[in-house]
This record gives sequence, C-alpha cells and structure tokens, in this order.
Amino acid sequence: MEIHLIDGTYELFRHFYALPGRKDADGREVAGMLGVMSSVLGMLKGGATHVGVATDHVIESFRNTLYPGYKTGDGIDPALWEQFHPMEDALRAMGVVVWAMIDQEADDALAAAAARAAEDNNVTRVIICTPDKDLAQCVKGTRVVQLDRRSGNVRDEAGVREKFGVGPESIPDYLALVGDSADGFPGITGWGPKSAATVLARHGHLEAIPQDPARWDVALRNSATLSVSLRERWSDALLFRDLATLRTDAPVFKTVSDLEWKAPAVDFDRVCENLRAPDTARLARELAQSRAR
Repeated sequence: MEIHLIDGTYELFRHFYALPGRKDADGREVAGMLGVMSSVLGMLKGGATHVGVATDHVIESFRNTLYPGYKTGDGIDPALWEQFHPMEDALRAMGVVVWAMIDQEADDALAAAAARAAEDNNVTRVIICTPDKDLAQCVKGTRVVQLDRRSGNVRDEAGVREKFGVGPESIPDYLALVGDSADGFPGITGWGPKSAATVLARHGHLEAIPQDPARWDVALRNSATLSVSLRERWSDALLFRDLATLRTDAPVFKTVSDLEWKAPAVDFDRVCENLRAPDTARLARELAQSRAR
C-alpha cells in the first residue's frame, strides 16, 4: 500500500490564492477550504487509499520560544486564517485523518507520520505531498518521497541530491547555512546554496566542517571568509539547524490502517450543504459506495 501525507496548511494557502472567492450559507469565505476538500477527494478518486492531513492549528510553535524571529501568523489574510479550523473540521467530516498541530508544526506531524509509516513492511511507498524543502530531510531512497502536486514532480533521494547538492541527512545543516525566509531565519552571512552544498556534500554536517578551510577539500574562492563567518556565528548555525530539524515524536497514528479512508461521516452532507457544495457530498458518497462493493 501507499501512504499519502498532505500538508494541509500549504494546500490551503495554495488554493486560497488560486481560486476566486466563494461564500458559504453564512456569508463566510470558503473557497480555499473547498479547494482543499476537492483536491483531497480527487486524490481518493485517483486511487489513494491511506491518507493523513497535517495542519497548523496555530501558526506559532515551540520554535518561536527558541528564536524570536521565527515565523508567526502576522500578516495572514483574515479571510484565509478564518478557514484554517473549518477546513480541519470539514476534512474530518469527509472521513480523512487530520493532525491539527499546536505546539509543534504541520511539518513535524508529516515527518513523524512518514517515519512511522516507513517502518511498516506492508507499506510500499510513503508520499509526502508538499514541495517544502524542510521535508526533504525525511526522504529515504525511493521508499519515502516528496510530491509537488502542483507540478507533479516526485523527488526521491537522488532528486534531493540533484536539487540541493546534499543528501536528506544534511538538509537541516544546509538550511542552517543558507537560511529559510519562509520560516524566518536568515542563515549565516556569506553562505549561499552553492557554497553550502559544496562543503556539506564533502563533510555532511556542521561539526565535521574543519575550521581550517585548507582542509575543506573543495575549491571555494571565498573559503577563508566563509570559515570565519561560520565560526563567529557558530551558535547561530546550531540554533538554525535545530529550527530546521523536524521532530518525529508527534502523536499521529498507531497503525497505518488508521489512515485508510472508507467513507464520510454521517454529518458530511450537512457540512457540504452549509458550504453550498452538494457535488462534493455526492462525489464522496459515490466513492465510498464504490469502495464498499
């Protein structure tokens, strides 16, 4: 079986900005969440059987206590933010497992679910549905992969190395050096994707990078400057790597069978009626009936 793990926060942002506005029966904006629901239903119709969706129930997490500059919910369009929690409820009513994260982030739930699913011998492949570079650290060979649903691109371990110049195990170190603007930490001055990939491809992790750039065994024109910058900001580099390292201890599921989609809940028709989306309810019921045969 294949396991599909979906970044619900990313999907909501993507659909909110891609679709024209749409109101529910109470006059609230719901186009983004309807887009996510239709997208997940499309995956199920396309053959996905075991699905889990991770969301950021709140944007702030434990990482904000580690680094004040870490991303927050400031600046999120209110019409988008108001769809976060209703989307979680609607997906659950659809019969989909949802992990709504509070102290940790959606990415941590995806990492935890991917690690646990990969341990099951009945699982042939784990597909993490997000292009987020953080999740590249979870890729394992061709068994755990990333899928960018917008482009259709599947990234396995070879794809991670092609994209970033380092293997999955070095992604947190790579992000510590180059920074991650989406998450709000800047990286180390002078280090860019090329220099970080060149050095980490040879040495793997921050601690293994020799202080003497003459021992880097790579040709970088500004290696001396890079070495000084890294040593002067060593504590920052370790902090940024900690921020970029996904946790795998989130409570997600007991067994992969918990993720099997079977049918929407009894109140799904009512949810869709309020959303003015009768076709979504009908398609979900028809799909459930076809799987029950």
